[in-house]
This record gives sequence, C-alpha cells and structure tokens, in this order.
Amino acid sequence: MTLERVNPGELAPPTGFSHAVAVTGSRLVFLAGQTALDGEGKITGDDLPAQFRQALGNLLTALRASGGTPAGLTRVTVYTTDVGAYRAHARELGRIWRELAGRDYPAMALIGVVRLWDEEALVELDGIAVLD
Repeated sequence: MTLERVNPGELAPPTGFSHAVAVTGSRLVFLAGQTALDGEGKITGDDLPAQFRQALGNLLTALRASGGTPAGLTRVTVYTTDVGAYRAHARELGRIWRELAGRDYPAMALIGVVRLWDEEALVELDGIAVLD
C-alpha cells in the first residue's frame, strides 16, 4: 500500500488535515461512526476533548481489529454538536490526535449537527482506511 498526502501550494496550508490523499492498496476498510461509548455502551467524558479522545480511540480500535493502523486512514469525518467548542479546543484535539494516531493526517471534514444518536454525545468520527 502507498499513501500520498497531497497539499497543493495553491491552497491554504492545511492544519490538522490533508487536502487530499491518493492511495494504492489492496483492501479498503469503512469505519462506522464512533462516539465516546465505553465498553458497556455508555457515553464517557464530560467535555469535548474527553469525548474526542474516547471516540478516536474507538475508531482506532475498530481499525486495528480490521488489520489496519492509523497511518492507513485516508478519510475521517468529524461530526460535532458544537463547532464553536471544537474550534476553541482545536489545539488540544490536535494533541490528542497526534498522541493516538500520529502525525500523518487524512483528508478530513468537520460537520456541525443538531444532535447525535446518543443525546449525551458531543462528537462522532467515521472514516475510511486502506490496508496492505
């Protein structure tokens, strides 16, 4: 598998994402949306960073169980019930990302939503990965 992160000079420099990811590989994994659910199915974390950590951890757990690694993530969509809070915590969320997933960023989008399936959930992440 090869991944090429494409960030054209004509576009604004990306911070915490890549503009595009070109992939050659043998297996795609589509990762379902993950919130801050613990192993018992309860939302954990009282604030956005805590919930983001759990949701990203859940996404990466599903990815690893499929045989992948964070470096294989090509696309992640983040859904949040509070875009303002997401922006306010952007640096901390970036630190959490780097701690759990490393410094290679996939193509990403942030989408504000009215609510998520679990009313207590503040954030949900889904993604696509390529495996060797």
